[in-house]
Amino acid sequence: MQNIYTILLAPNPSLMSGPGTNTLILGQADRDGAFVIDPADANPVHLEAIMREGERRGGIRKILVTHGHPDHIGGASELREQTRAPIYAFSQHSVPILDEEIADGATFSVGGDTLRAITTPGHSFDHLCFLLEKAGILFAGDHISGITTNVIGDMLDYVHSLKRLQSVEIAEIVPAHGPNVANPQAKIAEYIAHRWQREQQILKALELLGPGVTIPQMVAQIYQDVDPKLHPVAAHSVEAHLIKLEKEQQVTHHDDVWLLTKTNT
Repeated sequence: MQNIYTILLAPNPSLMSGPGTNTLILGQADRDGAFVIDPADANPVHLEAIMREGERRGGIRKILVTHGHPDHIGGASELREQTRAPIYAFSQHSVPILDEEIADGATFSVGGDTLRAITTPGHSFDHLCFLLEKAGILFAGDHISGITTNVIGDMLDYVHSLKRLQSVEIAEIVPAHGPNVANPQAKIAEYIAHRWQREQQILKALELLGPGVTIPQMVAQIYQDVDPKLHPVAAHSVEAHLIKLEKEQQVTHHDDVWLLTKTNT
């Protein structure tokens, strides 16, 4: 029996993507053909492997993109050129090469199952996960990682998106980076707890170092056990938390200086 999906690791390792991006091919030759999720790199060997696996599954019919970051769409245009399969993504603003935008809840028939798009903003405004409903497999993109937590753009949206997945029946998470996650709800709960703990650390740093603290000062206080080379990445995470806290009226800022609000002191 043919596996539901195949993972092909793109040759694009980096500090942010770890060993590389997982390009996914799913579908069956006798049922709707093949779908590709996140054709991440235009390397000819990688594209050839995608097309070979797609042909084994009945030919590539659609190209789906979880979000518009370069390590997820790097080979999309070239793959479309070679297969004539249309590109689907959430927003043309972030993926200008797309052929059709995908709305939350949009469904596709693939391999005798239904693939449903779930909007999960946070890592990026346009992020989508794709749930193979009968199998309970969530293709999670950068919403959840198999190697570490991801850099977040909007923390308030991100936490809401994580909580949304807590009501979804998921048997397995297939992330865009790292190995699969076998205990999905435990991992989601772990992510939510981690973000809450980090938020408390930020509030504590503002209390200890204030009044008036810069993001680099907070990073130095909170990430003392982290290689300073990674502090710029940590700064993005701290800023995302601060923006969330500001929306919740727990902190405020003037220029580059952040303060606890009077109601939170």
